[in-house]
Amino acid sequence: MTTADAAVPPASSEPHGPDAGLERWRLILGSPAEAHTGALGQGAAAQDAALDWLYGRDPDLGRRGVRRAGSARPRAGGDGPSPVTAVDWLDDIHRLFPKETVERLERDAVERYGIQEIVTDPAVLERVEPSAPLLRAVLRTKHLMNPQVLGLARRIVAAVVEDLLARLRPEVRRAFHGARSRRPSRVPLARDFDFKGTVRANLGHYRPEERRLLIERAHFHSRTQRHLTRWQLILLVDQSGSMAGSVIHSAVTAACLWGLPGLRTHLVAFDSNVVDLTSEVSDPVELLMRVQLGGGTDIARAVAYGAGLVENPRRTIVVLITDFYEGGDAYRLVRSVRALVEQGSTVLGLAALDEEADPDYDRELAGRLADAGAHVGAMTPGRLAEFVAERLGR
Repeated sequence: MTTADAAVPPASSEPHGPDAGLERWRLILGSPAEAHTGALGQGAAAQDAALDWLYGRDPDLGRRGVRRAGSARPRAGGDGPSPVTAVDWLDDIHRLFPKETVERLERDAVERYGIQEIVTDPAVLERVEPSAPLLRAVLRTKHLMNPQVLGLARRIVAAVVEDLLARLRPEVRRAFHGARSRRPSRVPLARDFDFKGTVRANLGHYRPEERRLLIERAHFHSRTQRHLTRWQLILLVDQSGSMAGSVIHSAVTAACLWGLPGLRTHLVAFDSNVVDLTSEVSDPVELLMRVQLGGGTDIARAVAYGAGLVENPRRTIVVLITDFYEGGDAYRLVRSVRALVEQGSTVLGLAALDEEADPDYDRELAGRLADAGAHVGAMTPGRLAEFVAERLGR
């Protein structure tokens, strides 16, 4: 199987007829299979050329003799060979493949093969489909961009952020406004009806012959919102290159939390230095344009800075979002976390904050922080909002 197998379009987008299945196998297996599958039709040949422009550069294919590594075929329909640029290729794949396949191809171009002109060439940026992988690529390469390119790149940032906000804001708000405490309420609101508590309290009024339970007194939950006034949330976000996804979701999550009644949110980014971005939280697009991925990692310095922001320790949650690969003083980091926990703060160490929550992190140091009293794991933004809401409701 070639590296292009996952990017081959679904059967619904291919030519119909008796040879459609063979053409699909030919696209998956590459040119050596042509003796058994037959030649490709015009549409499938154009798809194959587009796939080969990208996946033909895979060195493993060259070693296996499947295709010449780095090959780039001429565009279908031309009068002769001509170099295919990234702009040409983008035009081709948007014409030849369905949207989900285009997104996969663009992601592989940037993340797998490092074709930087996808996010640094103005002509390419005007055509590219905004997506989370491209946003991560923009954040990694924006230091290479001139003002004109940055302006075009901002379109990708804004489009992806708008999509994330639309999906995450309801989750975050629901976690807070929908959170119920264990305390009963005397306010009879239908949304706060305690079904289990009501059934338990009225079991003595059950009539077996009628199979009915008479409700003498209904029970209701109270809400946690009034307790938000005393809490502080401090997000410390590692902006090393491997944490790009978490940086994006941290910015969007902070924007969703911003403005909740009584919850004061801070956002601090760090590598070997610490940058307080709290003033930009309400505008996650501008915030992400200020983030500079890469550099060293001094987690201890960031935690020390966060500790200096704490006003009421017992009403403070410090969220440390990092891969725990410490480039600074690990002993100082553990001491700082232990001190925060001992004074009453809740410390949450997240190895990832994104939709996948599938982290790569230093388990040894993460374990030491857990021993010091931190809660350590990986979360989606929605689960983080639930965690914070649960703490605030106590």
